[in-house]
Amino acid sequence: MFRNYFKIAVRNLWRNKGFSAINIFGLALGIATCLLIMLYVQNELSYDRYNEKADHIVRVVFRGKMQGGEIKESNVMPPVAQALKKDFPEVLEATRIRSNGFHRVSYGDKMFKDDALAFVDSNFFQVFTLPLIRGDAKTVLLQPNTIVISRSVAQKYFGNNNPIGKVLVFKDDKTALTITGEIDEVPVNSHFHFGLFASMASLPEAREESWMSSNFYTYLVLPKGYEYKKLEAKLPQEIDKYIGPQLQKGMGVTLQQFRKAGNNIGLYLQPLTDIHLHSDFTGDMEPYGDIQYVYIFSAVAIFMLLIACINFMNLSTASASKRAREVGIRKVMGSVKMQLVRQFLLESLLLTTVALVLALGIVYWALPVFNMLTGQNISLHFTSSPWVIPALVLFGLFTGILAGSYPAFFLSSFNPIAVLKGRFTGGKKSIGLRSGLVVFQFFISISLIIGTTVVYKQLSYIQHKKLGYDKNQVVVIEQSGALGRNDEAFKQELLTDPRVINVSESGYLPAGNSFGNNYMAYPDEHSTQLIKALRYDVDYSYIPTLGMQIAKGRNFSKEYGGDSTGVIVNETAAKAFGWGQSAVGHTISHTDNDGTKYNYHVIGIVKDFHFKSLHELITPLVMIMSNDYSTIIAKVKTGDIKGVLASMKNKWAKFTTETPFTYSFLDDRFNATYKAEQNIGRILGIFAGLTIFVACLGLFGLATFTAEQRTKEIGIRKVLGADVTGLVSLLSKDFLKLVLIAFIVASPMAWYVMNKWLQDFAYRINISWVVFAVAGLAVVVITLITVSYQSIKAALKNPVDSLKTE
Repeated sequence: MFRNYFKIAVRNLWRNKGFSAINIFGLALGIATCLLIMLYVQNELSYDRYNEKADHIVRVVFRGKMQGGEIKESNVMPPVAQALKKDFPEVLEATRIRSNGFHRVSYGDKMFKDDALAFVDSNFFQVFTLPLIRGDAKTVLLQPNTIVISRSVAQKYFGNNNPIGKVLVFKDDKTALTITGEIDEVPVNSHFHFGLFASMASLPEAREESWMSSNFYTYLVLPKGYEYKKLEAKLPQEIDKYIGPQLQKGMGVTLQQFRKAGNNIGLYLQPLTDIHLHSDFTGDMEPYGDIQYVYIFSAVAIFMLLIACINFMNLSTASASKRAREVGIRKVMGSVKMQLVRQFLLESLLLTTVALVLALGIVYWALPVFNMLTGQNISLHFTSSPWVIPALVLFGLFTGILAGSYPAFFLSSFNPIAVLKGRFTGGKKSIGLRSGLVVFQFFISISLIIGTTVVYKQLSYIQHKKLGYDKNQVVVIEQSGALGRNDEAFKQELLTDPRVINVSESGYLPAGNSFGNNYMAYPDEHSTQLIKALRYDVDYSYIPTLGMQIAKGRNFSKEYGGDSTGVIVNETAAKAFGWGQSAVGHTISHTDNDGTKYNYHVIGIVKDFHFKSLHELITPLVMIMSNDYSTIIAKVKTGDIKGVLASMKNKWAKFTTETPFTYSFLDDRFNATYKAEQNIGRILGIFAGLTIFVACLGLFGLATFTAEQRTKEIGIRKVLGADVTGLVSLLSKDFLKLVLIAFIVASPMAWYVMNKWLQDFAYRINISWVVFAVAGLAVVVITLITVSYQSIKAALKNPVDSLKTE
């Protein structure tokens, strides 16, 4: 019986080649899109789950509110790990990471760069599942000046030789570290990636007892099944126990006074598996994902699959007249309803199987492009996991049954007497359902078009918004610390080139990765009025080099000997301190971790500029003169960028040959800040296009069947004098009505969703009516193009051919 079903299914699919091709291609695109997004979602949800203790590791984070802004930091104070381990028996292990950036490393006469270094506690490899190829996890980092390296670093430095016992010299701080272990690579789906892990015992600040500075990522291992919120509820007592006394000693302010002034701070816990998708902290080791985008893409995957399945349902029920006599004869010959249902479901499953195979080919072809767009490293291997093949089989079965169930029951329910007498009609219910499904398809398509348009308009707004500084034609020369005391000479050498307008030196940049120190200060000796600000260490030419504007007062100048105790504040800081535009001449005070008090007099107010992402409001900022630099910033003229860079490289080589000349452009660093949004915009645009295309495939098929069913009507109308324009309008207006209904339903829903997305930006566009008008017009034009071919073809047909059988 199954063999007979199969043969009939193949014959029917072959007989209706156009119908089959539209369905197969539409389903293949829907399945491929769904598979791609499922791979992306699975990858995003898998972050840090490679750790054997992933479900009971938490990270300690620091949150608070102070005058001047909200504190959300992913790193905490040096003694937190030890204190929590000592004070709470439920903390089984506590370990820390201190990210130390990129370093110049030498071995013998070889110099290497661009390997990320982290200082970690000796129990780090017992907390995180990073198996050692060489060395003992319990002892590799017990001693100071020891280091564990990754397999790729070992291969780069030593080839196939055993690296254990070799000594690496870190040129920046002249430190020599002995290799005691080698690990495999840190998995791609980890929230940190380092090639060098040095012993925390090598770091003097790791032993500090200060609770007033935050630089250490701290992780706790809790008992399996323990509810971390129970421990989190106990953490306020740690603030009272440790921070309270140090706050009073350093600043003369009690914790009660601090809180009474409207401030509040605290330690909180974050599950390890939440870090990648549920973080909103500053100072994370790597850019994190966003669970919101996981939800958006998951919805797109489901909708794309539904649209493809809807095509199948619509085309199958619309073409029911072609199968009506077959059903009638089968029923007269003794077939029961369930036999017919199985027959039609088998046809659906056969078609879905072909579509699934084609979809897998599309996925393999599209994965490199998809990875480039998303910044992921996703792959699909049938042997990578035992669940892949069963999952694909179940997915194919589910899709086939979802797409074929309604047509199967609809076709098998025909009355045999009626259809054999030629009195078959599709029925108002089936027409109504088809119309509803078409509306749903275009509801999704229009929503995606509106969403994509809003994303692009917001990105355009970001690109063209006045930032308060000039990001164009600014060259950022990195690793200037390698110049040593020659940095000033190198800057003067750059200025001899007429194409270089200005040069500054500071590791504090308003775009991209930058230094950033939290700075607790109070105005005019009012120690209870603590303000949280960000501190920039700059030189005399920083403000003019970046095109910033002084609103009041003056810039730092060599003509004033007292500028070492001068400070420039931004407009937001001037307001936060209570001075407004009259800040010049006032004093701000800051107490260091060791209790040393510093007083600075305000010499100027710089106009507010965006030194954070536009997701965040501008917060208080203070600029202080300092010579602790690592980056040179050069403003250059347009026209000969290649020549300027070549000249800079040659001048760099005069002062150092050990460190290669590396640079970036400030505008590129700015754009990289919004890479996630740019990727989302591109991906949504592609998926919106695909949904429109798949929906139009179904619309084309429906238009074809509609034209066939109305052939005689069109012939009669032409005989009675109807022109081509009127007939095309007649055949198209029903589809346009459905698109109009979809537009009316989709517009408010899309506005709500995208307005909610925009709330994540402190600076954002308003969604105007133009967005909806463009989306509606685009869909109407696409619909007309899709259905007009069949409409025009039917309208131009000779009426004699359609009426000669009557």
